[in-house]
Amino acid sequence: MSKPKGKSLPKREDIDIRYKWKLEDIYSCIDEWEKDFGAVKEYVSQIAEFKGTLGKSSKKLLECLTLYGVLMSLCDKVFVYAKMKKDEDNAISIYQGLSDRASALMTEAIASTSYIVPEIISIPEDTLTAYIAKEDGLRLYRQFFKEILRQKEHILSEKEEELLALSSEMSGSPREIFTMLNNADMKFPFILNENGEEIELTKGRYVMFLESKDRRVRKDAFHALYSTYNKFKNTLAACLSGSIKASKFYAQTGRYNSSLEASLDSDNITVDVYDNLIETIDKNLPLLHRYLRLRKKALKLDDLHMYDLYVPIVEESNKNIPYEEAKKLVEEGLKPMGDEYLEILREGFNNGWIDVYENQGKTSGAYSWGSYKTHPYVLLNYQGTTNDVFTLAHEMGHAIHSYYTNKSQPYIYSEYKIFVAEVASTVNESLLMRHLLEQTSDPKEKAYLLNHYLEQFRGTIFRQVMFAEFEKTIHSKYKDGEALTTQTLNDIYYELNRKYFGSEVNVDKEIAIEWARIPHFYSSFYVYKYATGFSSATAISNMILTEGKPAVDRYIKFLKSGSSDYPLELLKIAGVDLSTPKPVQDALNVFENVLCELESLV
Repeated sequence: MSKPKGKSLPKREDIDIRYKWKLEDIYSCIDEWEKDFGAVKEYVSQIAEFKGTLGKSSKKLLECLTLYGVLMSLCDKVFVYAKMKKDEDNAISIYQGLSDRASALMTEAIASTSYIVPEIISIPEDTLTAYIAKEDGLRLYRQFFKEILRQKEHILSEKEEELLALSSEMSGSPREIFTMLNNADMKFPFILNENGEEIELTKGRYVMFLESKDRRVRKDAFHALYSTYNKFKNTLAACLSGSIKASKFYAQTGRYNSSLEASLDSDNITVDVYDNLIETIDKNLPLLHRYLRLRKKALKLDDLHMYDLYVPIVEESNKNIPYEEAKKLVEEGLKPMGDEYLEILREGFNNGWIDVYENQGKTSGAYSWGSYKTHPYVLLNYQGTTNDVFTLAHEMGHAIHSYYTNKSQPYIYSEYKIFVAEVASTVNESLLMRHLLEQTSDPKEKAYLLNHYLEQFRGTIFRQVMFAEFEKTIHSKYKDGEALTTQTLNDIYYELNRKYFGSEVNVDKEIAIEWARIPHFYSSFYVYKYATGFSSATAISNMILTEGKPAVDRYIKFLKSGSSDYPLELLKIAGVDLSTPKPVQDALNVFENVLCELESLV
């Protein structure tokens, strides 16, 4: 089955069941969900009984931490199911209700456990050491204790931590409002496709239109999308501003110097790592400008506009890749990972991990998610482009990372840090790209893939670092007392585009509102990790292809590690040291080599 046909999006019930994820693997019915919802409520009551006892004995401390794992893993399961049911169709009120209740339950669970860390901090370190020596079960929590003690100066009193936990649901409102506006309420106009047919513009179809060889289609899609966002610009500015205010509030209460410092500290990363990344990219912007000159030449355009940045500069031989073919391509590309990895990949492909096609009300984009008690899930909005094939490989990288971690780590270390989250996904993409380049003997197809590879660099390093610089600027301005009006956000974003694209691109004024459609800005200082992750993945994939099994074994050990150590230390297991700018510069050197190769073909 290829992507569903039709001028407007299909309804959820019209999608073939083979291409829907199986959330019944989590709960077969809402009654089962309600049962676990009630169980979480009971565990919340039980864990409250340990309050004030953690410093009294090693036994009490172990019992509390054990119950914490039971409570939070079950709460995660309840939460994930409700949110993913809503993501299937955001317009269905019953799942909006479940999602809201799950959010409230999560807030309640977090609040009920907020005393744990402050009480552990109050235990003298020598006493805690004695507890670990006495109680075998506490040895499991050594890294957990180490991390708490590292962040001791930023952890508040028990009452203050409880208040912060209770505030989390409220502080998430800007993101919730943005999500509903962006996915459920905002409708885009119809535009004429290459054949003159009226086609509804959707966020899922937008990239497909931007890849059209017909410049009129690209331009129409670009203007239609951003004119729609402009209609909601003040509401969207208020949403983003609200999210930034929340970040500042949590940074200040945690006694951090900035929201950036607070965000990075959760990964034990210093601000200089972030600043070095921006500085390294800034020094290499001439490479991006060189690529843009090649793009303009290849497209035979007098001037390059923002809507010309995604069309392949070499025509793709097969513009629509059926999903079944995409699965085969991904599997072939990941063969260097070995039989065990491929077996897990096939399990995901064939047993309801993936929700494939776009439907009315479905959350846009793509993600991998799940809980400790479930297999991973992947949401796609598959359109049949080469980019969608790489998205499938990308999200399955996340999923298999989660699968390995959940099978290998206790709940307390099962959630790997965001800093390393993009490594596994991008290793998959890198291996797939190398495979496709090796398999082709057609210069035209090779040129197309090289162009796509350069686009991965542009999108994952240059673009994400531009986002990162935007975030740093707007958070700093708010900290310094400046109001984040729509005009302020537009001006900052527009000037960054001018800086990054230089004189090679006619930076259309409509791009100034692009910040309004980027969901990652509601997870402060997340996007820079795409760039560090891509750099790490470039190094790891090179090692896998050159060293074979030893590199694979090291890498899978990394995938199994969860959060059992600090991110920079875990990456060293796989052979990458991100404490210096070197991996980023090395990745940009690969970008230059690929660019040279493409210049010789175009």
